[in-house]
Amino acid sequence: MDLQTHDTFESAAEVLDTFRPVMRAIAAASGPACEVVLHNLDGADVDLGHTIAAIENGHVTGREVGGPSTSLGLNVLQNRQDDHDAFGYRGFTSDGRELRCSSIYFRNRAGDIIAALCVNVDLSAVQQARSLLDALLPAPVSATEPQPDEYFGRDLVSVMDAMIGEAIREAGRPVAQMSRDDKIGVLERLDARGATQMRKSVETIAVRLGISRVTAYAYLDEARRAAEG
Repeated sequence: MDLQTHDTFESAAEVLDTFRPVMRAIAAASGPACEVVLHNLDGADVDLGHTIAAIENGHVTGREVGGPSTSLGLNVLQNRQDDHDAFGYRGFTSDGRELRCSSIYFRNRAGDIIAALCVNVDLSAVQQARSLLDALLPAPVSATEPQPDEYFGRDLVSVMDAMIGEAIREAGRPVAQMSRDDKIGVLERLDARGATQMRKSVETIAVRLGISRVTAYAYLDEARRAAEG
């Protein structure tokens, strides 16, 4: 069977049975800097803290079987029918290493995503020899072809913290200097990326923004109304 996401599967277990040898082959051919992961996204109530069904070279991100999804998993589960396949995008580990990543998604007969196969290559060694190996680095992202960034962590808390930090950086000013609209903008970006679906996420965002939990929920409601209108 080839890696075509239009093929359908009865369950994530069937995807794993089919692609487990492929995962080993990719990891063996690419070497220890290449992590290959299969996530189980099957079911109506997916626990994003425990989606990893199989993994090769898990030392790349420090994860193992039973470990968490990444920030992109949140976005995927917001709409399982969308095309989320992505190739050659950037990822970042919790300790700041840059990865080159690709993800393909598998569906059931109803067209819902039930599993994801992800390949993550640690670029550390390449970047250390950048002057000699520029040709191996990802091409600059085109403004006309936006690609997602992805955040990895040993657990969802570290993934959420990285997402919050990025949203704050995108505001362009430190939290102490943010206006009310700046903070609403942070919540709007995090909501669009699925971060507010995580357990106790709004409370954590409130702490990072220096506002109360009640205020954070009020800002989130306002951000959602603006997005709808």
